[in-house]
Amino acid sequence: MKSIKLKYGYIVAAIIVLTTASCQKVINLKLNNAPSQIVIEANITDQEGPQYVTITKSVPFTATDNFPTVTGAVITLNDGVGRQLHFNEVHPGLYILYPFQGGVYGRTYTITVKIGDTTYTAQSTMPTVSVPLDSITDKPNVFGKSSLRTITVNYQDPPDIANQYLFVLFVNSVEAGTIFTNDDSFTNGRYVKEDLFQTDIDIHPGDTASVNMQCIDKNIYQYWYTLSQQQTDGPGGGVTPSNPPSNFNNNALGYFSAHTITGKSIIVY
Repeated sequence: MKSIKLKYGYIVAAIIVLTTASCQKVINLKLNNAPSQIVIEANITDQEGPQYVTITKSVPFTATDNFPTVTGAVITLNDGVGRQLHFNEVHPGLYILYPFQGGVYGRTYTITVKIGDTTYTAQSTMPTVSVPLDSITDKPNVFGKSSLRTITVNYQDPPDIANQYLFVLFVNSVEAGTIFTNDDSFTNGRYVKEDLFQTDIDIHPGDTASVNMQCIDKNIYQYWYTLSQQQTDGPGGGVTPSNPPSNFNNNALGYFSAHTITGKSIIVY
């Protein structure tokens, strides 16, 4: 399982210190800020109800994480069988499609986002199987205080089909900053018990823990997998930050994901 801190980084500056036995030389690298880019986060699920798109702009690495919202976009969803569905802006940078009856397994969806004179498009195929999350359980946290707990997801991976997963953990309704992904390269057809190790939220007995399990397509898995390689936790600290591969064209950042979703909650013992 791969775990990441969900924080969009756009290539950061570094100070290289060269040390020899006799002297120390500090070289300050002057890096120009990259041009601002459109960042689109769009999701379609198999659940009936509102579907969401957020649009912001990236900021220079010297700026704070206050991403400007993008208003006035025209967003259309093609449902793969000829219907055109339209999102409405309900808050600056937040667009909602409602009503929506839920996506169809195996169907390829196309989203079109027009901002000014530029049009961005992306496709995503909803997996052919919605793998249910059987249960979530808790266990002692072996990497921290004995009083803390770790959440485990339990599910049956279907045989004879490639599956990719994304897990989102909530503790007392607060989303953990770690995102967990997995595929069935080594677990195809097996019953899986996977621990969700994270360090940003302590989980105590009596807390409410919830997990949303998404079945995602290969492109979206690659997006999250690439981010997972840039994680800062653990030995080595990850690789040099870079933008994950977006399925949008025209140099947009972000992703469009058509996925299934199931969820479970427990009171931690």
